[in-house]
Amino acid sequence: MRRPVKDTAQSQRKITRRALFLGASQLAFVGALGARMQYLQLDQSDQYRLLADENRINIRLLPPARGLIYDRNGIPLATNKPVYRITMIREDAGDVDAVVARLKALAPIDPEELTRALEELKRRSPFVPVTIADNVTWDDIAEVAVNAPALPGVTPEVGLTRLYPLDNDFAHIVGYVGAVNEADLNRANDRDPLLQIPRFQIGKIGVEAKLEKTLRGKAGTKRIEVNAVGRVMRELGREEGIAGANLQLTIDSALQNYVQARLAGESAAAVVMDVVTGDLLAIGSTPAFDPNKFVNGISQTDYTALLENKYRPLPNKAMQGIYPPGSTFKMITALAALEAGETTSEDTVKCKGHVEVGGRRFHCWKRSGHGNMDLMNSLKNSCDVYYYEMAQRAGIEKISAMAKRFGFGTKFDIPMSSVAKGLAPTKAWKRENRDADWVIGDSLNASIGQGFVLSSPLQQAVMTARLATGKAVRPRLVKSINGIEEPLQGGADIGVNENHLRLVRKGMFAVTNASGGTAYRSRILGDEYQMAGKTGTSQVGNKVVRNADVIWEKRDHALFVSYAPYDNPRIAVSVIVEHGGGGSKAAAPIARDITLQALYGGLPPLSAYPKADRWRIQKEQRALPLRDPKTAVEKSDQA
Repeated sequence: MRRPVKDTAQSQRKITRRALFLGASQLAFVGALGARMQYLQLDQSDQYRLLADENRINIRLLPPARGLIYDRNGIPLATNKPVYRITMIREDAGDVDAVVARLKALAPIDPEELTRALEELKRRSPFVPVTIADNVTWDDIAEVAVNAPALPGVTPEVGLTRLYPLDNDFAHIVGYVGAVNEADLNRANDRDPLLQIPRFQIGKIGVEAKLEKTLRGKAGTKRIEVNAVGRVMRELGREEGIAGANLQLTIDSALQNYVQARLAGESAAAVVMDVVTGDLLAIGSTPAFDPNKFVNGISQTDYTALLENKYRPLPNKAMQGIYPPGSTFKMITALAALEAGETTSEDTVKCKGHVEVGGRRFHCWKRSGHGNMDLMNSLKNSCDVYYYEMAQRAGIEKISAMAKRFGFGTKFDIPMSSVAKGLAPTKAWKRENRDADWVIGDSLNASIGQGFVLSSPLQQAVMTARLATGKAVRPRLVKSINGIEEPLQGGADIGVNENHLRLVRKGMFAVTNASGGTAYRSRILGDEYQMAGKTGTSQVGNKVVRNADVIWEKRDHALFVSYAPYDNPRIAVSVIVEHGGGGSKAAAPIARDITLQALYGGLPPLSAYPKADRWRIQKEQRALPLRDPKTAVEKSDQA
């Protein structure tokens, strides 16, 4: 039976549409195939020709420039300088021993450095470049470049390394960088591929370590053509990395240099702090060391000398050193008793040279006694018996609480290595840590800053700044990051009765300005910059002989804290001289000199000193190993 004409027409239309769709699809496929062939044969012909010639394209990381570090006035403390180095990739070198033999004939390579490099080549992945020689000369680099065909896998490179132009002055603050080692690579919290770059430098201590990721930056990349024998033929493209952030510290480099110079010859520490902002203006710790020696690996001889020095140059005593605060703690005990209503400015305690409590005799430093002592005179004369009485009235819990309010037992958020927490002990602390009950003798010892009480020079400076202002000021070391100011912390009212603070300040003023005060010989003349302070002696061991009669290591530590000017406080200073003996003789003169230097912005006039001392002071000033930071940086750049 014949199909209707209408059905036949519809079928033909369907077949025509299918044919058109099929034809279009085939055309699109052929067009895409043609476009791909054009891309591969014409646009990418050079790259595939390289592959056909057994060349290949490698992508390598580009280390970013490390962020710079400046002082508060813009003087560089940590900079980058270009260095030349020679690297090798094991899989490109082939016969490593043969290549190294040819390389040694062209450029001098330290045997120890070469041994380390060869061991590293074996440990690292075969495609990771390893530094064979660092800090080589331009002539050596040129010689290697000319002989590149005979040195497969060897690449002469230009990199950056760290330079510390003010060396010893900032060793404990800025710290130093060093090459990445196995311990760094094994850290679970840092998987940055930059750490795989040969001899890539990261912070080891100080600000360099604590703000490592801020200073490090982000890696860039470069595409290079390498031939069959591992020789770099050309660079095909690069994407620069992001440089690390620049830091500006609160430290004044000129004042820092003075502090280091003034502490020279002692095992000592000092902190200078702006009492309003909390800015740390100087952090001294002596003796110090040259951080530049650590950048490329310090020699065993130099490192052994640092370790065996009895003055301990490696630790930062100002931040991680903890010591019994001695009599500098008496302001805390006094405030605890005043705030608890256990004493007033008129109350007196009779000092006979000792007091017997619990069948034990507790002595005053003045064995003959001070007689009747009120609060102001107890600070002026540093009478121990007065504070033994205050301890019994107030109790250790109130003393400890007051100490914490003024910064004791607090680990401040400062980007430096091993910032100490110190200790403001309580009854519960002793039970947990000594498995013993608190006894009344513990309270008496704590009242004069002995026994279990521990603090760092930083905490002593914070305490003094809070005493001077009545504000909970907190220390700040980083002023800005990439020009953006870091916020100030603290500054709220500390919550202590202002009248009680005034009483304590008057006592501190008498220490340095009233005849008979324990630091009267270290006073500052003139009303403009008068200083208030407190001496302290931290006992080392249980000796009953004079400091002069025992070896240096068994002598007492000398402490002093102060703020100035008295009427309008601007700076607080804390000083400790390890095994220096008495605070009035060893620490107070140093603190007075540092205070004047900070307030005058340079060496003060001799009229600021007592007349009897001026000839000696002038001689000491001339002998100080001071230097101008700007000049030192310029000389370092030229070198």
